[in-house]
Amino acid sequence: MKIVIIGVGAMGSLFAGRITPLAEVIMIGNWPEQLVTLNKEGLRLIHPDGRESLIDVKATNETSAAGKADLALVLVKGWQTKRAASQAKEIVGVTGLALTLQNGLGNLEILAEAVGESRASLGVTSEGATMMAPGVVRHAGKGLTHLATTPETAGRLQEVAALFNQSGFKTHLVESATSLVWGKLAVNAGINPLTALLQVPNGYLDEDPVARALMCQAAEEAAAVARAQGIDLPYESASERTIEVARATASNRSSMAQDIARGMPSEIDAISGEISRYGQKLGLLTPINDSLIRLVKAQIETGDWQDEIANLPLEYQERFRKLSQVEIKA
Repeated sequence: MKIVIIGVGAMGSLFAGRITPLAEVIMIGNWPEQLVTLNKEGLRLIHPDGRESLIDVKATNETSAAGKADLALVLVKGWQTKRAASQAKEIVGVTGLALTLQNGLGNLEILAEAVGESRASLGVTSEGATMMAPGVVRHAGKGLTHLATTPETAGRLQEVAALFNQSGFKTHLVESATSLVWGKLAVNAGINPLTALLQVPNGYLDEDPVARALMCQAAEEAAAVARAQGIDLPYESASERTIEVARATASNRSSMAQDIARGMPSEIDAISGEISRYGQKLGLLTPINDSLIRLVKAQIETGDWQDEIANLPLEYQERFRKLSQVEIKA
């Protein structure tokens, strides 16, 4: 199987590192330092147990250099999906498949518009990865991967799932990923914006009572929006599940935290923004997610999210002032 991974960040690097020994893999991205390091020195993969592997990977910033592939695996941020979908259209052949394992909502629809519904597929993964430096990725947390099948994609996804499992990613096929997507969205909404603002690993949110309370409320708002649409989440309590994930991935830095640290655009619109948008359509209030959107965007635009607290509704200003006083341990 030939696979083109669209995205050279943490998740793209993790999947490339694990799959390359078993298949022909080419990575496509636009991070200059990463591309140079990967092609000159290879990819250093730090496993969860501390072991390290050096993998010889291929990476390019030219879509045409990748050629045709059996699978285009999309692992970019939500704001990059339109460009990735255009690349996937060029990459997948007549029988090829484009698969998104991205965070947030709306990625499958963009992908399907580009490559056709019969060649677009959606998956959800709870694997965690952190870029330590260009060319160095740490597998920060193991989890399950689910791929949603349709009559048109079932056969090809069986092959993909078999390869993923052989690569060490526990992968299951499901008939619908809607519940899983919203389940992950709620967890992401609780963890990612707060870790981005505080610039802390996921586990810090569980250790501080102020951060933990905000994390849980953001997740519960997402769960309420899902329930209002008749979507049953794959767990009973969004708060408890988000705390569990924060603990299980305590040393991992969320993708949003990594993006903010690098001065890159964030996925806040694809995560908290989608929860807010659906909430408005359904007549549900999502004040914590709304506040987190404003604070993350302020951090991106001005470099100081705390100044934006004064512009939040009065009833939430004190809670976020307390968040700004969270003591970050060394």
